[in-house]
Amino acid sequence: MASADPRCRPPDEHGSVESGGVPIAWERYGSGAVTVVLMPCWAIVGSRVWKAQIAYLARHYRVVTFDGRGSGASGRPAGAAAYTDAAYVADTLAVMEATQTTSAVFVGFSAGAAWALTVAAQHPERVEGLFAIAPAGRLIVDGPGRATPDWDGPAPQRPQGWQTYNRAAWMAGGIDRFRENFFAEMFVEPHSTKQIEDAMLWSSAVTPEVLAATVDGPRGLRGGEAAPQDELATAVRCPVEVLHGTRDRIVPFAVGQRFAELTGGTLLRVEGSGHGLPGRDPVLVNTRLRAFVDRVRPPAAHGTWARASRRPRRVLYLSSPIGLGHACRDLAIARELRRLHPEVEIDWLTQPPVTGVLTEAGEKVHPASAWLASESAHIDAEAGEHDLHAFQAVRRMDEILVANYLVFDEVVRERPYDLVVGDEAWDVDHFLHENPERKRAPFAWFTDFVGWLPMPDGGAYEEALTRDYNAEMIEQRARYPHLRDRSIFVGDPEDVVDASFGDGLPSIRSWVEEEFDFAGYVSGFDVPDSAARAALRRSLGYRPEHRVCVVTVGGSGVGTALLERVLDAVPIARREVPELRFLVVCGPRIDPASLPRRRGVRIRGYVPRLREHLAACDVAVVQGGLTTCMELAAARTPFVYVPLRHHFEQNLHVRHRLERYRAGRHLAYEDAVDADRLAAELLGALASTPRPRRVATDGAARAAALLGDLL
Repeated sequence: MASADPRCRPPDEHGSVESGGVPIAWERYGSGAVTVVLMPCWAIVGSRVWKAQIAYLARHYRVVTFDGRGSGASGRPAGAAAYTDAAYVADTLAVMEATQTTSAVFVGFSAGAAWALTVAAQHPERVEGLFAIAPAGRLIVDGPGRATPDWDGPAPQRPQGWQTYNRAAWMAGGIDRFRENFFAEMFVEPHSTKQIEDAMLWSSAVTPEVLAATVDGPRGLRGGEAAPQDELATAVRCPVEVLHGTRDRIVPFAVGQRFAELTGGTLLRVEGSGHGLPGRDPVLVNTRLRAFVDRVRPPAAHGTWARASRRPRRVLYLSSPIGLGHACRDLAIARELRRLHPEVEIDWLTQPPVTGVLTEAGEKVHPASAWLASESAHIDAEAGEHDLHAFQAVRRMDEILVANYLVFDEVVRERPYDLVVGDEAWDVDHFLHENPERKRAPFAWFTDFVGWLPMPDGGAYEEALTRDYNAEMIEQRARYPHLRDRSIFVGDPEDVVDASFGDGLPSIRSWVEEEFDFAGYVSGFDVPDSAARAALRRSLGYRPEHRVCVVTVGGSGVGTALLERVLDAVPIARREVPELRFLVVCGPRIDPASLPRRRGVRIRGYVPRLREHLAACDVAVVQGGLTTCMELAAARTPFVYVPLRHHFEQNLHVRHRLERYRAGRHLAYEDAVDADRLAAELLGALASTPRPRRVATDGAARAAALLGDLL
């Protein structure tokens, strides 16, 4: 199973350096002429706080991060004397030496901005620019001689709800309550469950002794209150930019204002945002940060521009890599779109395994596709034995989604497009709604399901989480109804589950009927009649006396367990029907050599003509993926489908649609592990005469017509 904190991009180099006898863990990402140092912040969390920035920045710059003393993989010295500003500055310089960083653009968040300020004032040759996010610091903001309230100020100065925000409570065992309160105050924006969950995970190893020492540290060596940092701030000579949220309940907005004023920097007032800008507003932070770095160290500028009247019509097509079903339907839609607009040029921004299918079809894959972080690899890492908690897997993919959205964002800024099509491109849809000002072209959104649904064993917690995600989507659509120029459901209204988005939220079906156009199911191929099917069987090498079972588990690597269970059932089934033969299709991410061999079985990897095999075979065993199941339903091929455990889409959305079409025989994986039961279900399907509801074949044309209007 996956780590609870999966990484989008591993470091290119990592190590540890001694600083005053304390080991300081550092990491280096990417390369380039400019180095960006992402400073640590308060010891309650380590450098993972930069997770939404690293992958993006590392595509353009050399990036150095390190865990501050008292956090992450760095040492945890005892006593307040070890946590002075001077100690953190010394750590920074030690990391720069260890990573051979002569100078850099510094990025400081919260307390890290104060330490970066000190480095910039005392070692100006090392700091080319300072980008401060919600900076903390001892700056005079309330009048002469009065510094900003610190964490042990009088009770009225403490943010409401921080009853446990004091050393005595930490030492008495109140650290967990404090962490909960602190991060609730840090992320004040609605729908911040994932950011709070991350912060609680990252802070789980912090000790009350360390937190108490960090609070004492800045004043411990001076025998009293530390002096304000105004003098240091006025000594800074490098360019400075400050981002600060107006709803910051950790560090008052006035501190950011004063920071910018004293350093001569620019200030971006982020209306409505709290303290946790890097996690809650990553697109804003990343794009402003890149613009700042490029002002400090301008890159070589080259480009091409064409007058609008001379540009061909261009479409950027985003096809989800989670399984191969999206690629099949998207190719069918693209073919129909070219019939309507023969002159249109289509660039595809996607990743393996979809890129292989597109290349084989002669399509143009945008070179920036190579920059995308792998969603398929993440899904594979999340899976257990025929088990994929799809909702949680997508939640834990947030770091990947931020990185991949920003690839898209750069692509549409470097080249104009007349239309962007997103087939379940969750990253683009979400972050465009979060940052609607970044939309550059008409945007059409495809999906074959709507609504995150809790699995029964998820309990009240999962019900609350899915409701929160659904509520956010509903609010985004209500606030920006025209951000999507088309919302297209791949199916009919009856294919939408008749369930609720959650307590107090609307019915999914009624909401989808208001929000979406319906293309019908997009099959992308013509179902053969009996004569054509016989010819197809001959062309595929099927012998007349054989009955053929196709076993396939889609384009991800999740299906190994089911393939093994089917192979266990093969001898039992063949004893009953000796003429039965099996074609086991592993897909592009499972090694055929890893599976056991059985008589009467051919094992293959990727099969280009798989849909033809599904139409020509006598029976099939598959996962619960929509595309494969609907292709079987369209071909009227009997089949057994075994949904992945905890996969809400396969168990709820897809099963609802298959029951509407009267297609397939559902089998829970817990029953499929019994080889006799699985063989019996397979043979029962083989002996049946399915009469599924007819699947329309004009979905691709209907979808293309909806897109064509936008061109």
